[in-house]
Amino acid sequence: SLTVMQHGAQCIAERTGSLGCIGWVIVIISGLFTTLLFPITIWFCLKIVQEYERAVIFRLGRITDRKAKGPGIFFILPCTDSFVKVDLRTVSFDIPPQEILTKDSVTVSVDGVVYFRVSDPIASVANVSNADFSTRLLAQTTLRNVLGTKNLSELLSDREGIAHSMQSNLDEATDNWGIKVERVEIKDVKLPHQLQRAMAAEAEASREARAKVIAAEGEMNASRALKEASLVIAESPSALQLRYLQTLNTIAAEKNSTIIFPLPMDIISHFMRK
Repeated sequence: SLTVMQHGAQCIAERTGSLGCIGWVIVIISGLFTTLLFPITIWFCLKIVQEYERAVIFRLGRITDRKAKGPGIFFILPCTDSFVKVDLRTVSFDIPPQEILTKDSVTVSVDGVVYFRVSDPIASVANVSNADFSTRLLAQTTLRNVLGTKNLSELLSDREGIAHSMQSNLDEATDNWGIKVERVEIKDVKLPHQLQRAMAAEAEASREARAKVIAAEGEMNASRALKEASLVIAESPSALQLRYLQTLNTIAAEKNSTIIFPLPMDIISHFMRK
């Protein structure tokens, strides 16, 4: 029992040191006033916060507990206590288009979107004046700093890596503010019109070059196939006659009025001898 009494006295001393003697006198007077006028003051003492909200209570300008109140009903003392509601839901905002000079000296306009939420209500109230506005400004500067170290090719091809890097930097910077950055996405990358035309011309030239290479390879493969076919036909003269008949069948299937029938040269030579 003696240990419990000493612990209670130590807690009272710590609280007294936090509020001061005058502060505790004011709190006691406020408590007596609330008790005497209980039917009326009950409507000023009971407060309600929603499921997605938390309340940070200040007593004589000091935060009372290390944990925010809520959700549900909580009790405050009139005249001495005040509270700030903090929304814990995820908030999204657009990063305005930023004119950025890349590592290879190309000017681009980039915008994005950030998703964040409050993870520590007390830190978001006590450590920063406006956590939402501060996070928005920091997102803009972080976007400039991250993209300033990337080339244009990296910016166009590695959006996911850039977004992950931005999220890590933002999350680390806003940790003391009680903010948790959940996701960052790069929405659009706008290039200058002259650069767009130059890149389009380069891509078209590259496609034409690949098309010519593919056509040349096709001609080479076709010539090899024709050479092998000629060798097979030369070994068997009847194969040439079968090829004639196959060509005639193909022409007749197309419903043409004119049919060209190839006549073998050996038959003509036979009649010419007679």
